[in-house]
Amino acid sequence: MNSKSLPIFLAFLTMGIADAMGPMSDAVKSQYQLNDVMATLLPFFVFIAFAVFSVPGGLLAARIGKKKLLLLGLGLNAIALLIPTLIEPSYALLCCCILTLGIGTTFLQVSGNPIMRDVSIQGAYSRNLAFAQGIKGIGSTVSAYLVTAVATLVIFKDLGWRAAFPVFFVLMAITFISVLFIKVEETKADVPPSLGSSLGLLKIPFFLMAVIGIFLYVVAEVCMARFLLPLNKAIGMSPESASRFGAPLFFLILTIGRIVGGATLSVINPRNFFRISAGLGLAGIILLMFGSETLAIIGVILGGLGFANIWPLLFSITVEEKPEAANELSGLMCMAISGGALIPLVMGKMVDMNLS
Repeated sequence: MNSKSLPIFLAFLTMGIADAMGPMSDAVKSQYQLNDVMATLLPFFVFIAFAVFSVPGGLLAARIGKKKLLLLGLGLNAIALLIPTLIEPSYALLCCCILTLGIGTTFLQVSGNPIMRDVSIQGAYSRNLAFAQGIKGIGSTVSAYLVTAVATLVIFKDLGWRAAFPVFFVLMAITFISVLFIKVEETKADVPPSLGSSLGLLKIPFFLMAVIGIFLYVVAEVCMARFLLPLNKAIGMSPESASRFGAPLFFLILTIGRIVGGATLSVINPRNFFRISAGLGLAGIILLMFGSETLAIIGVILGGLGFANIWPLLFSITVEEKPEAANELSGLMCMAISGGALIPLVMGKMVDMNLS
C-alpha cells in the first residue's frame, strides 16, 4: 500500500453507500406506503444505471482518464446525497436522486477497479483489489447499519429515515478532495476504443464468460441483501433476529472475507482461490433452502465468505488477460451489474403475490 492508493481505497469505501439502498427499501416502503415492487425500485435504479452507463463510462475513461471519471462519479454522488439531506423529497424526486447515485457509483466502479492497477506495485493487483473490495464491504456494512442507527442520534432526529444522507454526503466530499490531489500515471491504449471495439471483446469466450459470471454473482448478492430479512421471518425468526442475521451479518462476513482474502492471495493462486470461493457461496445458498433457523445462519456466513472475493478475483483475472483494454473490460463487467436490477424486481413481485 502507498500514498497514491489510499484515496482510491477511500473511493471504494464510498462505493458501498449504494448498497444501503437495499436495506433502506423497508424504511422507504413505510414512509411512502409502497408495496414491495415499488420499494425495490430504489436498488433497481442503482443497478439499472450500471446497464446503461457502464460501457459509455469505460469509453469516457479511455478519453478523459480514469481519475477524472472517478471525480465525476464522486461529484454526482455528492449531489444525489445532498438533495435528500436538505429537503424531504417526493418519491419521484427520491428515485431521481437514487438514479443519479447509481450513475455516479457506476463511474466509480468503472474507473476505480482498473485505476487500482495503476497505483499498485507489480504483482499486487489482485491482492489490492481484494482489499479494496473489503473496504467497499466495510462501506456496505456501515451504510446498512447507519440507515437505522444514525436516526437515533439527537442531531439527526428530525431527519428520520433520511438521517444517513448527510453522513454519506460528508464522506463523499472528503473522498472527492483526497482523489483530486493525487497524481496517477494511467495505463492507456495506443488507439482510443470505440463502442464497437468494446462490445467486440464479448466475441472472445473468456471475456464473455467473465461478464456472465459478474451478472450472476451480482444477482445473487443483491437478492441476499434485499430478501434475507423476509426469508428469515418466513422460517420463524423474531423480527430482531431476522434483522440481525440478515443483510447486516451478510455484509459483515462479506467484509471479513475480503480482508482475509487479500492476505490469502499472497499464498494462493487467484484462479484456485476463485474456485474455493464459488464453492463456499454455492454451499451457503443451498443451506438457506432448508427452512431451518440454524442452517440459515450458517448459510449466511458461508455465503458471505464465498461471495466475498468473487468480484475482485474475476475482475483482476480478466483485466490481467488484456491490461491495455482495462477501461473497456471494466465497462463491460460493470454493465453486468445490471443483473442486480432485474431479478430482485421479479422476486419482489413474487413476495407481493405470496402476501396477497
